[in-house]
Amino acid sequence: MAVVLGIDTGGTYTDAVLVNYENGKILSSAKSLTTHQDLSVGIHAAVTSVMTINRKTISPEKICLVGLSTTLATNAIAERHGVPICLLLIGYDRDLIHQYRFQHALGTPNVVYLQGGHDQQGIARQPLDENAIKSTVQTWRKKINAFGVSGYFGAFNPEHELEVKKWIQDLTDLPVTCGHELSTRLDAIRRATTVALNARLIPIIQDLILNVRATLKTLYIPAPLMVVKGDGSLVQASWAVKRPIETVLSGPAASALGALKLIGEKNTWAVDMGGTTTDIVELIEGAPSLNPEGASIDGWRTMVEAVDVHTIGLGGDSHVQVSSENRLVIGPDRVIPLCKLASEYPDKILAELKDQLCSDKEDLETARFLLPGKTDEIRLAEKDARLLTQLKNGPKPLTAFTNAAVFKDPWISRRIQGLIETGLIQQAGFTPTDALHVLERFQEWNGEASYLAAKRLSARLCLPIEAFCKKVVQTVSRQIAAAIVSKAITDEIGKPGWKQTLADEFLLNKALKQDCEGKLIPEIRLNHSIVALGAPVKAYLPITADILKTRLSIPPFAEVANAVGAVSGKTALRIRVRIRPIRESQKVRLLSPKSPRDFEGVEEAVQYARHHMTRLAEEKARQSGAEHVHVQVIRKDKKAKAKGNKEVYLETELTFMAIGRPSMALKQ
Repeated sequence: MAVVLGIDTGGTYTDAVLVNYENGKILSSAKSLTTHQDLSVGIHAAVTSVMTINRKTISPEKICLVGLSTTLATNAIAERHGVPICLLLIGYDRDLIHQYRFQHALGTPNVVYLQGGHDQQGIARQPLDENAIKSTVQTWRKKINAFGVSGYFGAFNPEHELEVKKWIQDLTDLPVTCGHELSTRLDAIRRATTVALNARLIPIIQDLILNVRATLKTLYIPAPLMVVKGDGSLVQASWAVKRPIETVLSGPAASALGALKLIGEKNTWAVDMGGTTTDIVELIEGAPSLNPEGASIDGWRTMVEAVDVHTIGLGGDSHVQVSSENRLVIGPDRVIPLCKLASEYPDKILAELKDQLCSDKEDLETARFLLPGKTDEIRLAEKDARLLTQLKNGPKPLTAFTNAAVFKDPWISRRIQGLIETGLIQQAGFTPTDALHVLERFQEWNGEASYLAAKRLSARLCLPIEAFCKKVVQTVSRQIAAAIVSKAITDEIGKPGWKQTLADEFLLNKALKQDCEGKLIPEIRLNHSIVALGAPVKAYLPITADILKTRLSIPPFAEVANAVGAVSGKTALRIRVRIRPIRESQKVRLLSPKSPRDFEGVEEAVQYARHHMTRLAEEKARQSGAEHVHVQVIRKDKKAKAKGNKEVYLETELTFMAIGRPSMALKQ
């Protein structure tokens, strides 16, 4: 029996599954906490556990493929993490970029503008300045970890990008990312941003892949390692290291594929709830819908083709607070649940919560603790360093800092928030997971801490403890329903970020709250069913489905759907080329990842492209780890109406889609 191993490294848990390759049956699953300080610890624990089936350890030789999905690239972009890089822009107009403040969207402050670049016909606008390029590389090589190169209209002619890359490689051993390697779409700024983000992410994904490979080697698993891209396809790990930006939204893509594998429905809404976020993807005709504009993460717009996911900052570890206006607020910040913290430090946490419960002081910082985070060596201000020193012996209540006389600092709250954002400090607080502990629907950790905090918070809302916790569960469920509705409306009207009118807000709120009083009783009915994925969904999604008047499916192994999806995808690679008329000529020009080429007519150019680009797409697909590859070609002709209702030819776009299956080393 040949089996495949799926691994998902998320922000909270690392999951693993074993799947029978021949019939698709899931043989075993396991979860382990993600160990951010050393990823290999959590990965090793999950893989070791999943290898045991009915008290028998499966032979490593039976594993023919390992698939990996991850949220690390997405999280790194959202949290502004990554190594320092230098972005070389060839032929870009510096003054124009600064005039429209596009420099803030480039993904790095280290930008150098070089002469060169091409026009819309793929013709060089200026020659490259070899001396300036070599001088720039020598200046930056000791200050950064990678280079990014993007040429103006490099999608139409990559020759300048390739020349600059060669000079960098001759002078340094640093990795280099070129724009044409990642996308052939037009949009100079987004191409540059995509290049910069890719260069910044290389060490992060490289570290993850090295940890996975080390674990596989330790456990004597010889199978090839594939990584899930943001569009749900699989590529070899070595390919993913060079193009880590393509793993953005890998997690949501894997969960969508996992949903298809677990339920088999072609049209449904996949809702994946984790510790930090909830991801919503519509499945249409057996495939996750893709975003044609490219993945967008926390304001960064990229050219990476990825699933069309709607993500909200809401999960089992979202911070639950009662505001100064006595309103219940949940998320988007993620904190460590008090029940989990108290399991590690029972005496200290329980004693402090009991003291706070006896206090008459109304304090918004109740039931909040600080503890050390990552141990990166970062140069800190003296007050920040002193603050971190106070945590060297374990967690402390937030009030110990904000009320302590030794920290007479009007900016103390801002300092703490800054250290939380950099990851040097972690925060613990009351979460939906704590509410479930109080309601005895989930009892993984220390429920007494959850109860003590709930008692304090519920008093501020004048609610019984149980009613308060039920309100938390109801609010989370309603927020997920609102997110699904928002995604559906955006898809219907085609306007991301649509703004609600007062009437919209009134009707939506009434429908989501299922308010049957008053003159209007609005209802919302979702077009398809919901498949719920993730560990906590049983507590929330039944309420969500009821609000949206639709059917809910929670399949077996829903809690490890991402790991299932990590070994469910195919391999897919796209190459796009354009054919455009040459100005003041009857000829046309083929603009491709190779040098431009001129032809007498459109059909001659199309035939040439079909022959050569099909071979190139197949070759690239095999390099990415595919076998049994076949290539589909999609043609789009663009024309415009001129005077006298005459048609004018603008361009032809050809997309070559190479599809295959992951190459496996089958062992008996």
